[in-house]
Amino acid sequence: MNYKILLSIIFFCLSRQVNAHDIHTDTLQHKDKKTNNHEHHKNEIGVANSPVFFIKEKVFSYGLHIHYIRNIKKSKFGLGAGFERIFDKHGHNIFGLVASYRPIEKLRLNISPGITFEDENPSKPNFALHIETAYKFEIENIHLGPVFEFAYHPEDFHFSLGLHIGFGF
Repeated sequence: MNYKILLSIIFFCLSRQVNAHDIHTDTLQHKDKKTNNHEHHKNEIGVANSPVFFIKEKVFSYGLHIHYIRNIKKSKFGLGAGFERIFDKHGHNIFGLVASYRPIEKLRLNISPGITFEDENPSKPNFALHIETAYKFEIENIHLGPVFEFAYHPEDFHFSLGLHIGFGF
C-alpha cells in the first residue's frame, strides 16, 4: 500500500474522531457541566510498539518508543523525556525531550527534539525530531490505542503506525 494513501486514511479517521468527540462533549456540557469533568493523571509512562517505514529507502524496520510525561496541573500540556530504539540495519537510539499537548480528552500530540546515536558511529551524535499523536482508550490507570509517528534524523525520514500502551499515576 502506498504510504500517501495510508497517511490520508489515518488523518481522515483521526479528524472524524475529533469531530465526533467535540459534538459529544458539547452535548454533555449543555446537559450538566459537572458530568464532563475528567481528572488526568499527573504522570504517564508510555510505550509505542510499531513497524517503522523509512521513506527514502522504502523499507520497514521495528521500532520501540518509551516516554515519561509529567502533566502540567490544570492545563492540557505536559513535559517529559523519551527514548526510541530502531532495530535492524537502521539501528539507532534517540534520546529527547518531550512537549505534549492534549487538544481533546483522548488525543495527545507530542513533539520531541533530541539526539540520535547511530549503531554504525555511536561517538557522533546528530539532531533528531519526532512528532507523535496517539488516541487513547482508558481502562482505569491503563490506556491504549493507535499511535502515529513521523521522525527526522540525518540518514532518513521515517514514520510508523502502531500501538500505544501507557500507565497513568
